[in-house]
Amino acid sequence: MRVFVVDDHKLVRSGVRAEIGDVVDIVGEAATVAEAVTGIQALVPDLVLLDVHLPDGGGRAVLAAITPSHPGIRFLALSVSDAAEDVIAVIRGGAHGYVTKAISGADLCEAITRVHAGDAYFSPRLAGFVLAAFHGEAPGLDPELDLLTRRERDVLRLVAAGYTYKEAGTRLSISARTVETHAAAVMRKLRLSNRRELTRWATDRRLI
Repeated sequence: MRVFVVDDHKLVRSGVRAEIGDVVDIVGEAATVAEAVTGIQALVPDLVLLDVHLPDGGGRAVLAAITPSHPGIRFLALSVSDAAEDVIAVIRGGAHGYVTKAISGADLCEAITRVHAGDAYFSPRLAGFVLAAFHGEAPGLDPELDLLTRRERDVLRLVAAGYTYKEAGTRLSISARTVETHAAAVMRKLRLSNRRELTRWATDRRLI
């Protein structure tokens, strides 16, 4: 089985390679949407392990660029996030499964094998999100979070995780001033007063 790994953290990619490298053939890896699209199109792997949040976009962007021309490639999302909105977004975008980075090496190998075989695979807590979403419900989605745009949610996660505006801007390919503007909008919409409250709000909802 030929697998391509997409994650913006080199340490994570190395860890995945160490955990599954004896079971599958890791043919390539990428840290950004642009690198992922180029690499996947060139190598045409059987399966892509796909991070949800990347510096120049997200897993949804990779799916949108690849699935129309390569419908045979299977995608398994591997993310630190277990937020319902992230799970639902990538599944609707074409991913065939979603697991969190808390997964063990053995379970990751099982997930890869099952997705490659044509099954869907989800970490146990996440399966309910998907089933309900495709039945017209959306469990776990926060009405306050729905007030934010996708970019504001990206900024929220990074700022709440402790990144400076400049660091967050670099990861999102926008200016520090733009990050600051989005952060101010987030705090206004959520009625928060400072970054400490923002971090607590995001932590309580398991967004970081």
